[in-house]
Amino acid sequence: VQLQASGGGLVQPGGSLRLSCTASGGTFSRSSVAWFRQTPGKERTFVAALRWSNSIANYADSVKGRFTISRDNAKNTAYLQMNNLKPEDTAVYYCAASVISTTSPHVGTWRSWGQGTQVTVSS
Repeated sequence: VQLQASGGGLVQPGGSLRLSCTASGGTFSRSSVAWFRQTPGKERTFVAALRWSNSIANYADSVKGRFTISRDNAKNTAYLQMNNLKPEDTAVYYCAASVISTTSPHVGTWRSWGQGTQVTVSS
């Protein structure tokens, strides 16, 4: 499956953004989806994941209660709703997919990756 991430931008602290990840070329409805983020010089880190088989979600502790991962299979799209954004949320955000029913926080679990979308939280 090919993935295309979008929706990044510049937002003030406390603001919100919704990222989208549109899939093509595969069976999106049977793919688990995830979001990771990366800042310059650092490793890509887990943000959230959604298992395809039972819609169980998993979140990094740093985003629990602020971010929500969801999907619309009819639109072949996954979303990351980000509320109460903080400057430390600034990063390039990547979406990923896997045919495995998983919410793994490990980069190596995820086979398909989209290009990143920049999120900058600054006043």
